[in-house]
Amino acid sequence: MKLREELSPGSPAFQNEIRDDQLRMMFSCCHPQLSLDAQVTLILKTLCGFSVAEIAHALLASEESIEKRLGRARKQFRDSGRFVEFTGAAETPERLNAIYQAIYLLFNEGYHGSQSEQTVREDLCFEAIRLALLLSEHPQGNKPTTFALLALLCFHASRLHGQMDGDGALLQLEIQDRSKRDRELIGRGFQFLEKSSAGNELTEFHLQAGIASLHCAAATYEQTDWAKIVELYDELYRMSPSPIVALNRAVALGNARQPEEGLCALRKIVDAEQLREYPFYPAAQGEFLLLTGRPEEASAYFEKAEKLAPSRSEAELFGRKIKSCQPGFAQVDVPGR
Repeated sequence: MKLREELSPGSPAFQNEIRDDQLRMMFSCCHPQLSLDAQVTLILKTLCGFSVAEIAHALLASEESIEKRLGRARKQFRDSGRFVEFTGAAETPERLNAIYQAIYLLFNEGYHGSQSEQTVREDLCFEAIRLALLLSEHPQGNKPTTFALLALLCFHASRLHGQMDGDGALLQLEIQDRSKRDRELIGRGFQFLEKSSAGNELTEFHLQAGIASLHCAAATYEQTDWAKIVELYDELYRMSPSPIVALNRAVALGNARQPEEGLCALRKIVDAEQLREYPFYPAAQGEFLLLTGRPEEASAYFEKAEKLAPSRSEAELFGRKIKSCQPGFAQVDVPGR
């Protein structure tokens, strides 16, 4: 998909104003007395139109906890009467973190969402890119972290069409058609990645963009620099020790070395309870069990993943993995988006 129009939003009318109403409202939701999690939750609910279930899926939280966050946020704005008060550039820096997270989660919902009928929603992905571009044009948003986020989103968006086959079935990373990747978006991703390297700032988005760039740079699955990806995940985990990062690191480790090492890393994840509703956790365990010659155990994990899958295409993907555990089935795929 060509994005010349989407990637050229124009210049702000006034240097210190935020040109887009939705982006301005995002900043307005970032009340300084709210926690970062509450700010992000409020943005996703109020401006991005996420349901409570979708927010819970995106943040790996319970719906009850999301309802409580929203309740506290709404009470804060009722008490202060300042829901849409945002005075401008001086307040921008302290609100940026929540904006970054909301844009990132908006993209993720489009890229790998919770809709039962739509696994991929390109409209959400490109809306996130549009908002990030607008942010990069604002004097307070024109900074390395914004460009790192843009690089990450462009790299991921470039892979959208290669994720599905002609019938709309979800494909795993090993068998995706790399010729369908958007080379223009990959090129823009590397441009933004280069701009993000200005100065000494290193954020989670820099590391994630670096990982995504290695996937885009590999002409084939076999040529992927998994060892370097593991190094970047090690650094990312030191910066942000979350179960999701640990899961992705374990998958990379199993690809870089041996499946047994990946399986061991999966079973050592701290706070793995937070992944209890995340289908790619049991799927990764199932894959490494299958690769180590234990198809019966693997099948049980794929069945768990199938039950947890939020979309039909993901459930069908895990259903195919269950079949691959049956005697005489030769094809082996590797999980990963």
